[in-house]
Amino acid sequence: MKALFTRRSAVVYVGVAAALILSGCSSSVNDSAGEAAGDCGSYAIAMHAWNGYTASAQVVAEVAKANGCTITQTTLDEGPTTYDAMEAGTIDLIIEDWGGGRWQEWSDRGAVIDSGENGNVGLIGMYVAPWMAEKYPDIVDSKNLNKYADLFKTADSGGKGAWFEGPAGYTTIGEKMVGANKLNFKVIFSGSEAALIDGFTKAEANKTAFIGYAWQPWTLFAKIPNLESGHVIFPANDWSDAAAASGLTDYPSTPLMKLVSKKLNEANDVFTTIVKNFSWTNDDQNGVAADIEGGMTPEAAAQKWIDANPDKVKAWLGK
Repeated sequence: MKALFTRRSAVVYVGVAAALILSGCSSSVNDSAGEAAGDCGSYAIAMHAWNGYTASAQVVAEVAKANGCTITQTTLDEGPTTYDAMEAGTIDLIIEDWGGGRWQEWSDRGAVIDSGENGNVGLIGMYVAPWMAEKYPDIVDSKNLNKYADLFKTADSGGKGAWFEGPAGYTTIGEKMVGANKLNFKVIFSGSEAALIDGFTKAEANKTAFIGYAWQPWTLFAKIPNLESGHVIFPANDWSDAAAASGLTDYPSTPLMKLVSKKLNEANDVFTTIVKNFSWTNDDQNGVAADIEGGMTPEAAAQKWIDANPDKVKAWLGK
């Protein structure tokens, strides 16, 4: 999960969810209070539902807590729901936003402020299991997908090929792509990131058909090293806004962004410095995310990376 969109579906963010956020009824996953020093205040980081985001957010949180900040981490849907929370004053940081400017109306009101790129470069796409790309080389050209649609039929796909998206809430143009390209596929939303991982890994191991939504950075590309060979190529992208995309073209790659609240931007304290200076690579993120997926707690995985990368941490602290 980008000056453009975010790895998730073009979902409608219902007023009920926004109302819950504005009333403070969000779900807190980790309320970690460090000893607040005089030069750092209390802040809330939005936590979005994929391990790469967790990796970035947890590393920033641990560095901040070690430097006297009080940090709360709160689970929210990405996009407008979180922007509303920032405007309401309950969220101060989105460490990885794939929205590519979709926050503009909140920015115009001074509620959401672009704090620059976080160093990760995101790319969303549709991928077939790599064994399929090897056996059917032309399947990775979107123009040939209908030729193989019958291979992807499942009990839930209504006689069409099953096209697996991320969980509902992930920003995507998948339904537009199926419609605009007249593909004989039915879009099915996975229940979780784990469901997508399970789909890809089982399809590759058992040589069964699978086409699904995937993104980089993501540790799945380390678990299935040849997954990139299954990237289905649509015509070159010609858009930067998911809401305006025709669906005829592929997703563009995009640098991922840091967004902050007005409060954090103007605080000019330790956390402001950390966030403004924070930058790391896709490999950095994947390493921490892989440790989390391997069973380490986010806190332990983050601390492992911090201990191994003192120079980067010092740079974030402006030292």
